[in-house]
Amino acid sequence: MTFNARRLNKEDLDLPCQELAIYLLGKVLVRKLEDDTILKGRIVETESYLGGEDKASHSFNGRRTSSNEPMYMPVGTCYVYFTYGMYHCFNISSRESGAAVLLRALEPFQGVEIMEKFRSNRNKSKQAVRKKIKTSKLCDGPSKLCISFDITKENSNKIDLTDPENDSLWLEDDPDHPDWDRKEMKIVKSARIGINRAEEWNSKPLRFYVLNNESVSKRDKMAEMMIENDENVE
Repeated sequence: MTFNARRLNKEDLDLPCQELAIYLLGKVLVRKLEDDTILKGRIVETESYLGGEDKASHSFNGRRTSSNEPMYMPVGTCYVYFTYGMYHCFNISSRESGAAVLLRALEPFQGVEIMEKFRSNRNKSKQAVRKKIKTSKLCDGPSKLCISFDITKENSNKIDLTDPENDSLWLEDDPDHPDWDRKEMKIVKSARIGINRAEEWNSKPLRFYVLNNESVSKRDKMAEMMIENDENVE
């Protein structure tokens, strides 16, 4: 049974960075393409970038540039940046000035064939072996989800996800689970990925993902084991 999904508003997203990262799990990212095609995927993995003292954040120590300006904009603003000269990453600003949540992985469920084409076209440009990509692996990483949803700095940066007049990119409740019980969703807390030069920030548990979801980019088996041990104790 499918319900009419509620679009998330400014009040929903008005949360501190870590709380927002957890809140977004199970919510749906919606992308409307120029030909009116709709793409949808459940958010299953996020990372917090806190700004301030967070040495892994683009806004560390109050750094503010024309590039990271969306991190200082109102909650729900898209921050899309280009990395390694070839990939995009998609973030959402949180309550604190200079803080944002990186979307690391989605579970696709609408417009999958279009996502496959976007990924396939990208693979062709890299002369990769052309083979069908599993649906669960279309968006299992920050750059992969941007490719699959055709999210770039040019078309999505600084978009307000909560603006009712914005019809290209927004967030919704899960259409099949509008009242998803957060207590039933087992959330793994783990270290962020690819943080190698931030000293003590390397191991802080600022990555969050839905346990046992096949679209998660990288599992932390030790953190998962701790969840299982806690359940056994109970």
